[in-house]
Amino acid sequence: MDRIEQFALPAGAAGTVTDVGTVIERMRAFRSGWPPGDGVAVFNQVYLTVTETLGRHIADGAFTDREAVSALDVRFAERYLTAVDTAVSGGSPPACWRPLFQYRRHPGVRPLQFALAGVNAHIGHDLALAVVDTCRTLGCAPADLEEEFDRVGDLLVLLEERIREDLMPGPDLLEVADPLTHLAGAWSLERAREGAWSAAKVLWRLRAFPLLAEEFRQRTDGAVGLVGRCLLTPCA
Repeated sequence: MDRIEQFALPAGAAGTVTDVGTVIERMRAFRSGWPPGDGVAVFNQVYLTVTETLGRHIADGAFTDREAVSALDVRFAERYLTAVDTAVSGGSPPACWRPLFQYRRHPGVRPLQFALAGVNAHIGHDLALAVVDTCRTLGCAPADLEEEFDRVGDLLVLLEERIREDLMPGPDLLEVADPLTHLAGAWSLERAREGAWSAAKVLWRLRAFPLLAEEFRQRTDGAVGLVGRCLLTPCA
């Protein structure tokens, strides 16, 4: 079997997009429809910033294979957009996304927690699937995308640092004892990115065994969801 059908996006999903510009338009539409303090809106703004920056880098020729980077970005974004569409329609999004949607209006959860929970879901679960989706789209293997994957990942790490600077409490010495400081320090985008790449290679090798591949995806989904729930532990 050439494809992992279980990983395909739902037929006719409203989140399906064709280019980076469309991704940005949909995220901007979400931003205009959600209040700023909404937890999903916090992550959406973070993701929008990342995508706008990546779009500029693609347009400026910063990537050797612009087609591959664009395809990976779009397939990646589809996973988030579909999760939003599913939740808005009353359905159940993947387990990795459920904590963010369930706690999005909790008054004791801070903006940085919402941002990290969304990044955790998207990197920890969706990124590996997006690599497989992109390989199917372009007719290549994960090894052919490794350079672009790493360069996009380097950009994400830099942006994560800015996110922490913007959303973390101030430098007051009393903040050192803040539970948020310890909670945020326990999660690493770099480790999540490494895990996503390993998972993508496993899923690619399992493409001839769709039942095993789906079991692997489900277990990854559940584990990432558990981490997300911990990241959203109320700190106020």
